[in-house]
Amino acid sequence: MPTYSLITFGCQMNEHDSARMREVLEAAHYLPASAPTTADLVVLNTCSVREKAEHKLRSEVGRLGRLKRRRPGLLIVVAGCVAQQEGERILGTLPQIDLVLGPDNIRELPELLAALEAGGPPRVRTEFDLDSPQFLRARPVPGQTAPTAYVTVMKGCDERCSFCIVPRTRGPERYRPSQEIMAEIAGLVGAGVREVTVLGQTVNSYRDPERLLQPAVSRRPWRHTPEARLREDESEFSALLREIATTNPGLVRLRYMSPHPRHLTWSLIEAHHELKPLARHLHLPVQSGSDRVLRRMVRRHTVAEYEERVGALRGAVPGLTLSTDIIVGFPGETEEDFAETLELVNRIRPTGLFGFKYSPRPHTPALRLGDEIPETEKRARLSRLFALSEQLRQAHLASLVGSTVGVLVEGPGEREGYVGRTERNEIVHFGAVDDPTGQVLQVRVTEAFKNSLAGVLLDPARAAPIARARTTEPRARHDLPVIP
Repeated sequence: MPTYSLITFGCQMNEHDSARMREVLEAAHYLPASAPTTADLVVLNTCSVREKAEHKLRSEVGRLGRLKRRRPGLLIVVAGCVAQQEGERILGTLPQIDLVLGPDNIRELPELLAALEAGGPPRVRTEFDLDSPQFLRARPVPGQTAPTAYVTVMKGCDERCSFCIVPRTRGPERYRPSQEIMAEIAGLVGAGVREVTVLGQTVNSYRDPERLLQPAVSRRPWRHTPEARLREDESEFSALLREIATTNPGLVRLRYMSPHPRHLTWSLIEAHHELKPLARHLHLPVQSGSDRVLRRMVRRHTVAEYEERVGALRGAVPGLTLSTDIIVGFPGETEEDFAETLELVNRIRPTGLFGFKYSPRPHTPALRLGDEIPETEKRARLSRLFALSEQLRQAHLASLVGSTVGVLVEGPGEREGYVGRTERNEIVHFGAVDDPTGQVLQVRVTEAFKNSLAGVLLDPARAAPIARARTTEPRARHDLPVIP
């Protein structure tokens, strides 16, 4: 049987798409290869949110091209957002590639590969499924399924942030019927999944395309948001979360990525307060602490609105942790604008921060703004931002030493012991005499590392030591957000 290797760049949506591609390929009788160098087929699932991700792609294609000269039968596929963004141009600049595949065309992969194997020419297939949106469903296998899973509930984006290429690479917003979502989650939970993260480019804009989930709109006022915008900001997302939580008693935790601040409405805050599985952590991109820059970014929220909604959520869910995304060096960003961003970070005190230097993306309105910030200044600002973020994270992790936390065990650590996450998204290492994967265990925190914690199981019959020197920091769960 032919073998495949799949290399993924980017966000959780790309990770989700890669998982579906694996299932599609294996259903077509492809087997996973031990390494890309031994595979008959290599799929590069790409991201175009940042320029660095495209550079990674070109470097990887260069390496694979040298391998292909020795093994002419090797097939190279570029999938994902760069494929959608560049289309035919990829074949012109990277002739090593055999197939360019958009995110909405994953289910067609086996037949496209069959045509190539029969001697067909290189092909581009990057059509959006606008008329009849398709969402690939996971195929969980009981006993072989990880305790955490991603489920897509919508795709595309109707926001028009001036820096962002996602509307071009993922298309307009299309929502998945809630009954399909419920069926997929029920299957995952039945196969042993304990935590589900629902995904979408602007996930909390969700509206069911087939039935009305939540006709009512909360009338509670916001101080910094006009009342006329209440209905525009509202969605059916909180109702979807309620249905997921109440119909899946075996689901321990429920998360979502990535929301837009303007859709963090009272109804969603009330869901956070009332739903036990909903994790006490939220990743909420802000992008800048300057209202002037936010207007240039076309973010459709102000700093005051962001802080007011975060404050309301923290009031409803004591102890909730927050992470965010920030772009530095956006065209026209002054030192005063950047200082306002640092001040905002100090006020909201996120426990996680994903910072990026602005990188011009093709076809985006920000290209017309001018006022480009020098690269040296971008690097300097990003370093200052990370220094502050590191200080806040270290203080938070140190404050947890001596406390007891509930940890959903995700599996063995990279070297020894086991690793899992708390409901507030802290990573915890610990030792155990048996395999506790998929269980929620009580752990007493004994040490804080740079990005994680170490602890000891409270149950002495199951506890085992784990060497401090061999405890390695895990890789970040995602290196790019779903929404930039």
